[in-house]
Amino acid sequence: MNKKTLITDFTSGCVPKQLGIFMLPFMASNAMQVLYSLVDMIIVGRFVGKSGLSAVSQGSMLMIFVTCICMGFSTGGQIIISQFIGAGRQKELGKIIGTMFTSMIILSLALTALVLVLRNFALDLISIPDEARDMAMDYIVICGAGTIFTGGYNLISSILRGMGDSRHPFIFITIASAVNLILDLLFTGFLGFGVAGAATATILGQAVSVVVSLRLLYRRRAEFYFDFMPKSFRPDAPLFVEIFRMGVPLALQACAISISMMFVNRFINTLGVTPSATFGTGMKLDDISNKLTQGVQYAAAPMIGQNIAAKKHGRVKSVFGWSLVLSSVVSACFVLCYVLIGREMFSLFISDADVLDLSHVFISAILWTFPGMVLMRSTHALLQGTGRTTIIMALAFADAGLRLVLSYLFGISCGMGFYGFVLGFGLAPYGVALPGLIYFFMGRWKTARLSSDSDFEMTQEAENG
Repeated sequence: MNKKTLITDFTSGCVPKQLGIFMLPFMASNAMQVLYSLVDMIIVGRFVGKSGLSAVSQGSMLMIFVTCICMGFSTGGQIIISQFIGAGRQKELGKIIGTMFTSMIILSLALTALVLVLRNFALDLISIPDEARDMAMDYIVICGAGTIFTGGYNLISSILRGMGDSRHPFIFITIASAVNLILDLLFTGFLGFGVAGAATATILGQAVSVVVSLRLLYRRRAEFYFDFMPKSFRPDAPLFVEIFRMGVPLALQACAISISMMFVNRFINTLGVTPSATFGTGMKLDDISNKLTQGVQYAAAPMIGQNIAAKKHGRVKSVFGWSLVLSSVVSACFVLCYVLIGREMFSLFISDADVLDLSHVFISAILWTFPGMVLMRSTHALLQGTGRTTIIMALAFADAGLRLVLSYLFGISCGMGFYGFVLGFGLAPYGVALPGLIYFFMGRWKTARLSSDSDFEMTQEAENG
């Protein structure tokens, strides 16, 4: 019985070693997530053309809005799980997990209804090119109908992240990516279903991943203190309130950023299908770097959560510093790739000469974003780990507002066009990163209110009579 436990204690040991080992599966998972999305883009670009490429990029931009809401609520639960483990209260995990499951099911169904009702309004909002509209509609309807699987994957991955397990989320996303690749080639390439085929492949890949991950949770349910009995899915009122308190600001953060990105897309879409396809492709490439550094953030946040609950502030500072170093290394490598082989990277998706000619404009503008993104990853990890989600929300609104203002300023007021829109988009993270860095140096995070504090202990004592 040498099976490795799913719970990892980060309150002692070598911080850089723990962070390095813990982050690698997250980075690999996020890389797979990017691959998951890139496969759609590459196959659609080759078999459908730039109109299909624009449809997928714009449709997926709208679905990011839905995904980010699911991630926000899931991350709220993850914060609570990591803090409870750091405080030595593992036996209460079952109540947290049951409450998270029920909440996510309700949220996913509500989001599906929202997508289906507002689909025309959303496409009108971003002024999608006419030649891509019908295909984009197919994409968001099919993906919207599968929101339950999107929510399920994010929920289970957040539970495992909070417990200190980064290996299994990587396995799950690898399965989803493999299924997506096979079905994408079948539906879009051989059967000619176009963009609808790509969307169907995406949802079926997520569905298979959720089934496999649920099997793991059930098989090892003793480690989660969750027995999967119907009564265990009954939401615990104080925990639901706490997940809501944590999750709503994170979901609103995601919404604010997604909405601002939609408006930047609207600006760019008015320039025509070529800038639209170029920006959509560039965002997919940029997402590779974002997801890899996000892997560092995913690893740092639960480590900070455990150590802040254990009152080990020196280790919190160490995790913050090392996450900054590791994110910098990843970003520097990607900047080098952009500078040396940027056009070739774009050509993986599409051979259209106009798009490839415009790619250097996107690259020259987006390079400015990387230092800001590095700082943002570390400061977000600190804020998530300490449960300061309202600060994250406030900074996100600043990020969203700055993205709109700067894009309009450079793109329209200064007459820079496509370059200005991308530049404004890329400079926005500094509005989050710099205040977050100030917060770190102020040290206010040491007095953060924790989810594992007395409110729940009083509840537990009352329930125990």
